[in-house]
This record gives sequence, structure tokens and C-alpha cells, in this order.
Amino acid sequence: MFASKESGDGKKTRIFMWSKNSTRNDVINIAWPVLLELLMGSLFGMVDMMMLGRMGDNSLAAASVSAVGMTNQPLFIGLSLVQALNVGGTAMIARYLGSKRTDKIETTLKHVILLSLIMLAIPISVLGIIFTGPIMKFMGAANDTLQVGGSYFKIIMVGFIFQSFNMSISAALRGIGETKTPMKINLRANFFNVIGNAVLIYGLFGLPKLGVTGAGISTAISNVIASVFLFRYIIKGKSIIKLDIKKSFKIDKNIIYNLVKIGVPASLEQLVLRAGVLMFVRIVAGLGTVVYASHQISLNILSLSFQPGQAFGIAASSLVGRSIGAKELSKAESYAKETRKIGSLISTFMAIIFFFFGPQIVGLYSKDPRIIQNASIALKIIALVQPFQSSQLILAGALRGAGDTFWPLVATFVGVLLIRVVLAHLLVNIFGYGLAGAWMAVFMDQFVRWFFVYMRFRTGKWKYIKIR
Repeated sequence: MFASKESGDGKKTRIFMWSKNSTRNDVINIAWPVLLELLMGSLFGMVDMMMLGRMGDNSLAAASVSAVGMTNQPLFIGLSLVQALNVGGTAMIARYLGSKRTDKIETTLKHVILLSLIMLAIPISVLGIIFTGPIMKFMGAANDTLQVGGSYFKIIMVGFIFQSFNMSISAALRGIGETKTPMKINLRANFFNVIGNAVLIYGLFGLPKLGVTGAGISTAISNVIASVFLFRYIIKGKSIIKLDIKKSFKIDKNIIYNLVKIGVPASLEQLVLRAGVLMFVRIVAGLGTVVYASHQISLNILSLSFQPGQAFGIAASSLVGRSIGAKELSKAESYAKETRKIGSLISTFMAIIFFFFGPQIVGLYSKDPRIIQNASIALKIIALVQPFQSSQLILAGALRGAGDTFWPLVATFVGVLLIRVVLAHLLVNIFGYGLAGAWMAVFMDQFVRWFFVYMRFRTGKWKYIKIR
């Protein structure tokens, strides 16, 4: 009896000590809004895919799901380049906040917004709209996919301009640890997107039934709505991140230097990643529309599993950047290790769900037994990927927060181009393992990337990266 009471008191003490850890609290306070935002964004995306996958005509549904997958890949290249520039903005703003050089924050934000719009978002959008057909053909789209996906791609590329603007502001807010505001705004926009999708895909309330085109219109409008809310927030000046549109803008050579130093390797990393994923997608697309639809559903579910790693990676970037700015190097390392620990626990839980409940999850997307069988096999492999994927994403986030973007580039080059693409070609085209072979290549890619990033983190050299 006495021993039982003592054991209970010991558990309470451990729980109390766990909850009172200041490093852990800092990590959770920044990470949970990002995690909720990303998870809900992925869930909303999954609902969109389910709506398309469960349209009455199975062949039209498969073509629509494939169209979204194929048009999303070139879109993700553009988003990744914008995000790479934002990595520099997040790291710099976190550093300036830690070193109390807050006068540099607004001008950094202006540089990031203008560069992302003028150099990336607008040119990519225009090229995407002009070359829709050739881009989709290059992606390996079959005739049925081309027929339903062309209008969707053009509309999505218009929304891309506003999405890029949103990403730049959100990245700046996260750099100072302000993650609740972008969460609230993006959740509202995503909620509108889901409602709009239901109305426009199925033609509710007397509106025309637009299918995948309706999904594109709803997504673009939701991006515009998020832009309006985020812009209003930063011009009100209630945050450290503020934008005075009346103040004249001057090019700052030091900020450009820092953005180039941090952003170029991050941009190259994203180009390598997306080029590798494009080649990987073309390999899988050769297996046919139904198998590709299975693959796209698997990717959609995989995107959900990215979220803990991405959320805690963002927390690591902010906290590591601020700590290094304040010259608290041991604290920076503690933050990185704590984010990795918590993110890995969440990813392990998700892995268990994917492994044991794969058919039930895939069944939410499609009633086609072939798609359910193919995607369920992929989900078992996705479950095994989780520990390496989460650790790699979080530690890479810590390195980027320190301004060390070269080694994540090396990890991605080796993992994606030399491992994923080559291995997928061998397993799918040479040895005939089909979709399972493609996902085995994904597993090996994530393992190799984790190894490179982990070894770099262990050296501790990332703590001494300088910015101006």
C-alpha cells in the first residue's frame, strides 16, 4: 500500500518536472500552432482529394486525382523556391531578434516579399499558365488527365502568387516565434477552401458541377483571403513584424548578402528535391493511371506525416536562430535536441496508425479495390520511414535556423537524386516491383538524408555560422 502511494507520488513528480522544463515549454509554445496549422492544412487537402476520388465516375475520379498530383509537382517547385528564400528570412529575423537588432526586421521582411514576388512567384506563374500543356505532358500525363487538368493548373498558378506572399509573411512571424497568428488565418482560409470545394466540385446550391476545375477556383480564392488577412495584420503594427508601406524602401547590401548566403543553398536543395521528385513521379506515372492515383493518395497521406517534423523543424529554426543571435550556443543545441525528441514521439504514433490502419485510411479516398490494395502497401513502407523522416526534418530545421543550409543541400542531393531516383528506376522498371518498389526507394532516400544531417549536427560547427 505504502509502496503504491510512493510510486504514484513519483509519477506525479516526473510529470510535474516534465511540464516545468523551460526548454520544452519554449519548443511546444512555438511548435503546437504550426503543427495544428500544418495538420489541418493537410487534412483539408486530404478531404479535397477524397471529394475528387469519390466522384460518381471512377475513371473521371482517377483522372482528377492524377491531374491534381501531376500539376502539384511543378507548383511545388515554385513553392519550394519561395520557401527557400523564406528560410533566409526566418533565420535572419530570428538572429536579429536574439541580438536585439530589431531595426533590421522590417527591412528584411520587405526584401523577402519583393524578391519572392518579383524574382520567383510572378515569373513562375506566367510561365506555368503559358506552358500548361507541355508541362503536364512532360510530367507523363495521359490524355484523360490532360483533358481534366489543364484549367485546374492555370487557376492554381494564379493562386500561387498570393500563396507566395502568404508564405513570406508567415515565415517572418515564425522567425520571432509568433506562430498563432498565421495558424488562425490559414485555418480560416483552408476551411473556406473545403466548403468552396464541396460547392464547386459537386455543383451544390444550383451552381454548375465543375469537378477538378472547381477545386482549383476554391483553392485560389482561399489564398487571396489569407493574403488580405495577413497583410492587414502586419500593417496594423501590433507585432514586432510590421510593415510601414509609407516608409521608403532602400536596398540593403548586407541583407541581400545574407539572403544569398543562406537562401542559395536552400534554393538549390529545393531544386534538387523537386527535380528528383519529378523524375520519381515520371517513373511511377509509367505504371498507369490507377497505380498513379494510388501513389498520389499515398503521397497525400505522407504529407500528413511530414507535419510533426516540419512543425518542430520550424520551432527549431526560430529558437536556434534566436539563441545563436544572443550568443547562447549551448541553449541552441538544447533546443534542437528537445524539438527532435518531441517531434519523433509524435511521428512514431503516426507510424503505428499508418501501419495497422492503412486500408481503412485509403478507403476514405477511393472505393476502387485496386487503389486500396496498392496504396495500403505503400502506407506500410511510409510507417517505416517515419523515425528517419522526422529526425531529418527537425535537425535540418535547426541547421537552417543557424544559417547552415549547405549540408541539408548535400543530404538532399545524395538522398533524392542518387538514391531515390536511381533505386526507383531499378526496382520499378528493371526488377518489376511496381509501386512497392518505388516506395522502398523513398525509404532509403529518407534514411540517407537523416544520416548526413545527423552527422553534420553532431559536429557542432553549425553554431559558428556568421551573418552580417
